[in-house]
Amino acid sequence: MAEPRWLRTFDPRPEATAQLVCFPYAGGSASAFRSWSQLLPSSVELVAVQYPGRQDRLTDPMPTALAALADEIAESLAGRLHRPTAFFGHSMGATVAFETARRLRPRYPSPLTRLFVSASRAPFARRPVGQDTLGDDDLRAYVRSLDKADVAVLDDEEVWRLVLPTLRLDFDLIQTYEYVPGAPLACPVTAIAGDRDETATPTEAARWAELTVGPFETRVLPGGHFYFDDTLPELARVLGDWETGLERAHC
Repeated sequence: MAEPRWLRTFDPRPEATAQLVCFPYAGGSASAFRSWSQLLPSSVELVAVQYPGRQDRLTDPMPTALAALADEIAESLAGRLHRPTAFFGHSMGATVAFETARRLRPRYPSPLTRLFVSASRAPFARRPVGQDTLGDDDLRAYVRSLDKADVAVLDDEEVWRLVLPTLRLDFDLIQTYEYVPGAPLACPVTAIAGDRDETATPTEAARWAELTVGPFETRVLPGGHFYFDDTLPELARVLGDWETGLERAHC
């Protein structure tokens, strides 16, 4: 079945009245969100997307286009949209979450009550640059420049060689992505940026406002591209506020 392949719930909360679906960054996996649910209200169940090509899906092929990836995720979520749902996507995951949200647009009423986009430029501000051409050392240096606290993967040569193919597939996916204009979302959108993130500044994050006719806000947290390494409790409060004051606007 599609659901076990694509979705992971590390802290099942069958009585929760809402769910937060989290989309990983390039090279990331569902397990990146394993501890997050402990910081969320008990009324929210966290569901993490597991992309192909990593961990327990190591042999599953990654789609060659981001649109195809969003198609499959939207299909896998179809049976889980029985309660109010928010999406959270970080970096590449923000674009994947947005494209998945667009595919829920024909559903009425849609259960999607908010889209959180983190550390990402608006999709229309991206320009496809073709497949990744960085050498291994240059790619490692770029990832290190993103200010992620956990650098064990970068410093351990054996682990780095293991994750490198997946990271390249993800980079190819986002670098070949081309935004296709369409109807805007109608749900609220919250864009979150680190105040020291040079890859997606707060000013650039604010352009997500152009992609919804619903309410929009920008939240700026201290840190770089992976600001939540140091400010996860603060981010969890932002995410928890969504459920506490759940709007009735829908995508």
